[in-house]
Amino acid sequence: MENLIPVVNKLQDVFATLGRKEDQIQLPQIVVVGSQSAGKSSVLENLVGRDFLPRGTGIVTRRPLILQLNHVALDEESKRRRSNGTLLNDDWAMFEHTGSKVFTDFDAVRKEIEDETDRVTGVNKGISLLPISLKIYSHRVVSLSLVDLPGITKIPVGDQPANIEEQIRDMILHYISNPSSIILAVTPANQDFATSEPIKLAREVDAGGQRTLAVLTKLDLMDQGTDAMDVLMGKVIPVKLGIIGVVNRSQQNILDNKAISDAVKDEQTFLQKKYPTLASRNGTHYLAKRLNMLLMHHIRNCLPALKARVSIMNAQCQSDLVAFGEPVEDKNRTLLQIITRFATAYTSTIEGTARNIETTELCGGARIGYIFHDTFGRSLESVNPLENLTQLDILTAIRNATGPRPALFVPEVSFELLVKRQIQRLEEPSLRCVELVHEEMQRMVQHCGFTTQQEMIRFPRLYDKINEVVSGVLKERLKPTNELVENLVAIELAYINTKHPEFTEANLVTLLKEELSLDDRHGRSRNRHASTGERAVSAHGEQQLNPVPGVNGVDINAALQQQQPQNPRASSIFGLFGNTASSNKSSPQEKNTANFLPEIPETQLGRQLTSREKRDVVIIERLIRNYFLIVRKNIQDTVPKAIMALLVNFVRDNLQSELVRQLYKPDEMDDLLAETEDMAQRRRDTLETMKALQQASVIISEVRETQVW
Repeated sequence: MENLIPVVNKLQDVFATLGRKEDQIQLPQIVVVGSQSAGKSSVLENLVGRDFLPRGTGIVTRRPLILQLNHVALDEESKRRRSNGTLLNDDWAMFEHTGSKVFTDFDAVRKEIEDETDRVTGVNKGISLLPISLKIYSHRVVSLSLVDLPGITKIPVGDQPANIEEQIRDMILHYISNPSSIILAVTPANQDFATSEPIKLAREVDAGGQRTLAVLTKLDLMDQGTDAMDVLMGKVIPVKLGIIGVVNRSQQNILDNKAISDAVKDEQTFLQKKYPTLASRNGTHYLAKRLNMLLMHHIRNCLPALKARVSIMNAQCQSDLVAFGEPVEDKNRTLLQIITRFATAYTSTIEGTARNIETTELCGGARIGYIFHDTFGRSLESVNPLENLTQLDILTAIRNATGPRPALFVPEVSFELLVKRQIQRLEEPSLRCVELVHEEMQRMVQHCGFTTQQEMIRFPRLYDKINEVVSGVLKERLKPTNELVENLVAIELAYINTKHPEFTEANLVTLLKEELSLDDRHGRSRNRHASTGERAVSAHGEQQLNPVPGVNGVDINAALQQQQPQNPRASSIFGLFGNTASSNKSSPQEKNTANFLPEIPETQLGRQLTSREKRDVVIIERLIRNYFLIVRKNIQDTVPKAIMALLVNFVRDNLQSELVRQLYKPDEMDDLLAETEDMAQRRRDTLETMKALQQASVIISEVRETQVW
C-alpha cells in the first residue's frame, strides 16, 4: 500500500509535461480548498515541517501548486545521493520547471514559487490555471500528493480582475470535480461552520461526502467560553470522512521564526488540555496519517479504472497518429501512394464497394443510380405529349401540309411536324440529367473515405490540386457527353419511323379497327353514296382497293394509287381515314360518325368543327401521344447509357493516370506535400501524449495485484 502514492507521484511527473492534457487522466490526489486567510498554507507547512510557502496580505497563492511529499529515510543513501556524488543529509526540494536543480534552502523555494507565479500571472494579483509542480523529500513527511489552490475571495483587491471570485470558483470546481480527488476543506474555527464556503463547494460535487475531509483551523483563537467540540464530533454538520482540528502558528510566531516542530508540540499540549477526549484524533500528526491512509485507499480503488483509461487513451492516440500519417521522408513514394489511394477510393465510391459506406445520405454510384431511375424518370414523365398543342394547331398543320389543293387523306407531313416539336422537348431533361451526374461526381471528392479525407486535411495544397484535376477531367468529358445526348434526340428527330413495331401494331391497327367498325355500322349509307368502289381491310391491316371501271375503262382507284406518291403533301399512312377537304356542310354519314368521336370544344376558328375535322384531330393526337411514348422510352434507356459510357466509366478508368500525369512533377512536390502547421503541431502533441501514456502504462503495471488488494 505504501508504494501506491509514489506511483501516483510518478504519473503526475509523466503528465506534467503535457500541460492541461493530464486532466484527461484523472489522477488520485488531495485538493486543498479554503477561504482566503483560513490557514491553508499553515496546514501544509505543518505537514511538511518547513516554511516554504509565500505569505502576505490578500491573495498569495495565484497558481495551483501540485505538492508531492516523498518520505525518504535518513539511511536511504541511494535516494539521497545526487548525480554529482554528494550526499544530501537533510530535506530538499525540486521543481518540475527547473529540471534537476536541487533546493536545500526552503527560503529559496519560497522565492522560486513567487517568481514563477509572477512570470505567468504578472504582478497584478491575477490567477492562472497552469500549475507549479514541487517535490519535497524528507524523513519528516508521509508520502502525500496534494494540490494547493488559491483561497476563496469575494471582492477584487488592487489590480485584480472584477470577476476574480468567479475565476477562483471555476478553478476550484475544475479540480474537485475530478472523482478521483479527495477534498480537504479548510475552515477556521472562529467562523460559523454552517457558513463554510469550502464545505458548500464540496457538497456541489460530492453530495454524499464520500471523498470530503474537513479541517478546522485556529482552534486556539475561539472566543472565551466557547469550544469546537460539537463541530469536531460532527453534530453541527456531519462530514463522512471526519473533521480534524489543528492549531496553527500565529502571525507573531511566524515573525519570531518559531520552529514548526515546536508549534506542533504546543498544538498537542493545547489539544490535551482543551479537548482531552479528542486529542488522539486531532492535530497535525493525526491529519498527516489520516490523509496518507485515505489517499492510499483511494488510489487502490481508482487504480483499475485508471489503468483502463490509460489503455483507452493510448489506443486513441495510436489511431490519431495513423490518421495524421507519418512524417514525409520519400516524397515521390508518398505522392504516388496518396494518388493511388484517392483514385481507388473514388472508384470504390462509384461502384459502392467502399469500406465505410455513408449512412446519412446517398452518394457516389448510388446517387447516380437515383438520378437515372428516379429524378430523370420523373422529369421525363412530367413532359405531357400534347403540351402546348391545341386542336387549332393540329388543324392548321394539316391544312398547311395540303397546300392549295384539298387532300383526300390526312397528310403524314402534319403528323411528323407536330410529333417532332414534342420530341424536341425531351432534350432539356436529358441534358439536365448529365449536369446532375457531373455535379455528383464532383462532390464525390469529399466522400472518399476517412483516410483520404485526413490526407486532404494534412496536405491542403495537394487537395486543391486533386480537386482541380478532377474538375478538369469532368469538364473535358462534359462536352462530348452533352453532344451525344443531343445527338440521341436528334436521331429520333431525323427519322419518324411509322413502321416501328410497337407503333404499327399497337396504335395504327387499333385505329384501323375503329374505322372499320364505323364503316360496318354505316355500310348501307356508304353503299348509297359510294361511286368509286368499296373499301376493304385485309387481315394484316393493309388497304386494298377494289377495281372500279371509270372513264375509258381506266381503274379510278388504281389511278389514284399511282398518282398519290407523286404529291408529297398528300402522301399519308392515314388514307383510310377519309378526305380532309374543308367543308362547312356534313353529309348524313359524317354526322352519324361524329357521334362515336369524343367531344371537341369549339376552337378559335369561331365555329363548330365538322365531324371529319374532329376525327382528324383525335387521330393525330392519339398517334402523337403513342409515338412520343415510344421515343420517350428510348431516350430514358439510352441517355443513362451514354452518360455512363462517356462520363462515369471514362473518368473512373482514366482518373488515376490523369492525376499522375498532372501532379507527379518533381519541381512541385515540395509545395504539394507541405503540411499545415496545425497538423504538424497536432502530430507532435499526440506523439508526446502517447509517449507519456506508454510510460504511465509501465508505471501502473509495476503495481502488483497483491499490493492493490
